[in-house]
Amino acid sequence: MKQLLIVSALASALLVSSGMTLAADQKRDQDRDQSQLQEDQERDRDQDRDRDQDRDQDQLYGSQLMTQEERAQQREKMRSAATAEEREQLRYEHHERMQERAKERGITIPDNMPAKGMGTGGMGSGSGSGSGSGSGN
Repeated sequence: MKQLLIVSALASALLVSSGMTLAADQKRDQDRDQSQLQEDQERDRDQDRDRDQDRDQDQLYGSQLMTQEERAQQREKMRSAATAEEREQLRYEHHERMQERAKERGITIPDNMPAKGMGTGGMGSGSGSGSGSGSGN
């Protein structure tokens, strides 16, 4: 009877120990999976940010002369403009600022502004009211 009791106690201890080990392994696996998920999400965000920066540089005139914050501010100005005329005026003023900035830095950027509507949600193209030369400085 004592032996049966001892064997039962040992078996129970082994089962509890195995269960605790299994639970610890599962917790470790969950933590590792969560960590991997977070790393993947960070990598995806970094890739999205890089892709957005590349897109911004393609769409904003003189973006290579701008900080990321300046590009974001310019995009927001364009989005908040109420009319096509306001957007055109913003584009013209931005073009002039970028030309001046390039001149101050001693570099050359193309003089022509991007097609009307670039970066404004597909506003379309058309004849603009701004000047084409910008050689008044």
